Amino acid sequence: MTANLRPQSSALRRFTLMVSGEDAIDAGLEQNVPPSGLPQERFLLGDRLPIAPVLLLGQSDLAVNPNETIVCLQPVHLHATRDHLILMAQSEIDLTKDESARLLNVVLPFIEEDFGSKILFQGQRDWFIPAGPFASLATHSIDQAHGRNIDWWMPRDTSELGVAKLWRKLQNEIQMLWHIDPVNAEREQRGYPSMNSLWISGIGKLTDIQTPQLLKNVTQLYGDHPLLAGLAKYLGIPQQNEIDFSNLQNTFAWIDRPENTWDKLRESLLNNKLDEIEIIDFPKGQVRHQILTAKDLNKKSWAFWKKPEPLTWQEIISA
Repeated sequence: MTANLRPQSSALRRFTLMVSGEDAIDAGLEQNVPPSGLPQERFLLGDRLPIAPVLLLGQSDLAVNPNETIVCLQPVHLHATRDHLILMAQSEIDLTKDESARLLNVVLPFIEEDFGSKILFQGQRDWFIPAGPFASLATHSIDQAHGRNIDWWMPRDTSELGVAKLWRKLQNEIQMLWHIDPVNAEREQRGYPSMNSLWISGIGKLTDIQTPQLLKNVTQLYGDHPLLAGLAKYLGIPQQNEIDFSNLQNTFAWIDRPENTWDKLRESLLNNKLDEIEIIDFPKGQVRHQILTAKDLNKKSWAFWKKPEPLTWQEIISA
């Protein structure tokens, strides 16, 4: 097993598995700013993190202008603790299509007036609009900021002063309108969290995308993260949510529970259906590549007379 990335020969049959990581929370302490993006977001899209246009590609059939700066707006629940607010993950809010449409309808005139554009597309949880005057904001995805005190993760000015203040004004107006909206009264009666704020993130354009070199050799993407659907469309590569274990050669997967697939992947390597498995993970927020061949799958031991013990997934990922 090696942490060195070898260029992939066209003759090699490689399966690449990416494992989500956490940001290095101390990365921006010296500048008193949060780290920009999760490591897997930066790895797939580049440091400019044009998440919004990639999500829009994946969720719609629109012909997205590659040079237009787009932003993603998401209804969210901010949970109040004794001294701060915490952003709840999108997976926990159970927002329906009908609720989303009704909430947007209430605030649409305010959004379109301040952004100076019409909404491009409304998904169930994500709304997309040209960034307009908000294009220079520094933002963070819900995937990165959820579960944390939002004070440090709120949008910040970069090249133009006053933009963050303009956003907070619009955000406050929306919060007041939704506070008295019947949608939230109905949700609270059913025991669901209210949609009490709007999150902005993912600002960028398709021409900002900087994909890793390895994706040029990939013929299939596996995984259900919303970014993958858009990235697949951008690259012209097929994508599906579940791994097809009969089609592993020269494919890339980003899945939630990689440990559940390891036995089948190991078997494919041992049975010569693959030449190697590449594992990409992000210890301490830094990208790491490990290449495994069949001879790397067992623990090293000086007791040569004993039957070799296979490496577990936890041992591999903790190496």
